[in-house]
Amino acid sequence: MHPDSVSRAEFAVIGGSGTFSISFPEDLEQAGIQVIAAGLVFTTPFGKSPPFKLFKLDEKKILTVRMHGWRSGVSRASASRQVFWVLREAGVKKIIAEGGVGSINRLLRPGDLLIPSDYLDFSMRKDVGLGGEYLLTMRRPVCPLIKKELVTAAEKRVGPGRRVFDCGVYAVTDGRHFESPAEVAMLDRLGADIVGQSMCPEVYLAREIGACYGRLDIVSNYAEGIAGEWDYYLLEDIFYKEAVNSAKIILEALSRLDAGQTCGCPDLRRDTLLRDKG
Repeated sequence: MHPDSVSRAEFAVIGGSGTFSISFPEDLEQAGIQVIAAGLVFTTPFGKSPPFKLFKLDEKKILTVRMHGWRSGVSRASASRQVFWVLREAGVKKIIAEGGVGSINRLLRPGDLLIPSDYLDFSMRKDVGLGGEYLLTMRRPVCPLIKKELVTAAEKRVGPGRRVFDCGVYAVTDGRHFESPAEVAMLDRLGADIVGQSMCPEVYLAREIGACYGRLDIVSNYAEGIAGEWDYYLLEDIFYKEAVNSAKIILEALSRLDAGQTCGCPDLRRDTLLRDKG
């Protein structure tokens, strides 16, 4: 496969900290998985892309990238542009992302799984786009069909003492540091349930390329000031012991999804009204 030729794929998985400790999808040793190519780096208008992997799940072709494309020497804004340029060129219609998040809602405990339904964006990356002249309506940021299948798969696979929540507000901040207690207290007052660093700008870019977006997040720690000091070793334990389970949930959801977009997500992207009349 030519390194600058993006193979067609209608599905994508954007890996995060929840599956970072494994080689996805090979470590799952699951029937129906066939890795077609790995280490695929593409030339984009925003620089060289991070390495992608192309694999098949039965007959579905899926592109995947590790850790949101973030890597040393590349800004997170550039990484996101590179990733979604590749997904657009591949014709991706459905995207599942994943990550680890901090709990702001005191009902959420480390190890719980949450499929967020909305977000608050406190990142500094709001203007990240691919140059498309679109009006992006964000009234329903998460695809209901992806959300439904993630919830179904998660409830089947959730371990003892773990719970699944089918909605919640994800507060997005910039990294690479964690938030301060005062920031967490502010987010709590504004109605956030969890805090992380990746849902935005991904949710905007997915809408820009006309793709459906959903995500699975594992609560890895309490946010600062919520329930005492968070435990580094508990966070490490969750990342290393729950990775395979999170990956299997994502693959099971993908196995039940088709490339159709009867959900109406593409209809929330409209042509801009701010055209230059000359």
